[in-house]
Amino acid sequence: MSHDEIGARTPFPSSAQAPKSTGIVNNFEPSSPDNRQRLLLVTGLSGAGKSTALDVLEDLGWETIDNFPVRLLDRLVGEPNDPPSSQRAPLAIGFDSRTRGFVPSEIIALVKSLTRRADLAVTFMFLDCNTGELERRYNETRRRHPMAQERTVSEGIAAERELLDPLRRWADVVIDTKDLSSNDLQRHVRELFGDEQPAEPSLTISSFGFARGMPPLADLVFDMRFLDNPHWVESLRELTGKDPQVAEHIERDPAFTEVFEQIRALLLTLLPRYAAQGKAYVHVAFGCTGGRHRSVFTAERMAQSLREAGFSPTVRHRNLASRATDEIEGERR
Repeated sequence: MSHDEIGARTPFPSSAQAPKSTGIVNNFEPSSPDNRQRLLLVTGLSGAGKSTALDVLEDLGWETIDNFPVRLLDRLVGEPNDPPSSQRAPLAIGFDSRTRGFVPSEIIALVKSLTRRADLAVTFMFLDCNTGELERRYNETRRRHPMAQERTVSEGIAAERELLDPLRRWADVVIDTKDLSSNDLQRHVRELFGDEQPAEPSLTISSFGFARGMPPLADLVFDMRFLDNPHWVESLRELTGKDPQVAEHIERDPAFTEVFEQIRALLLTLLPRYAAQGKAYVHVAFGCTGGRHRSVFTAERMAQSLREAGFSPTVRHRNLASRATDEIEGERR
């Protein structure tokens, strides 16, 4: 699909310029941050991903407003002589053909006037998609296209495309979502408008006992019950995985070191990829039978190893204070 966007516009501070192979056309260049109010206008075809884009921007710290009456935009951003504030969050405004007072020529005229203001850094983003893919999305969700009340979905899409064509040709950034999953679109928006480096997810390393139930929100669960159980050593039973005697007992198990290194290598591979996908929270859980010995020691050791690798995990032990009982541990085999 060709993109024939028009002319250079006021540059917008950005961290990355996406290649055209991603379906993105980007007509603005990154610039150094300044005290201008960052203003991003987001529009496009219904079903092309505007809501997803605004959700990502909100996660990135932007203030977002959807379905905003564009004619009131100048009132929202204030007057040029208003006292400047370096603390103002970047602002993203979403609007589409359903928005009251939606007249493309008037919108372009208004935005042109805003781009001439020295206190604003304005960018216009358009989300596009081909008709066949939009039809598929509407058929899957069984939603009614906003311009197909008395016509077929394809006719509604065609009418909206014609209405929005001036805005698409005038946009700084065009993202064609035809071949993009929701995660792909989120990643592209983060690359364009987020920080230069992906934010590190909030990482939690936990221990738990299978006998007391699985953790409901863990992303990765590792079962450490293959290790020799300190519970069955009389002198270790009332201790926990934080005690040196228990640590020595677990480390003597021939399987521990090899498996620990394999899990560590897996986490060092996955965690940067979670960050690149924009995952905000990652919970890695280690389980054993009672949640007091093997899982606790492994979680503590893994957290220490990940800190040495540059991560900042939080450690939680769900069942550390639980009673050590034979009923929980079951018979020794």
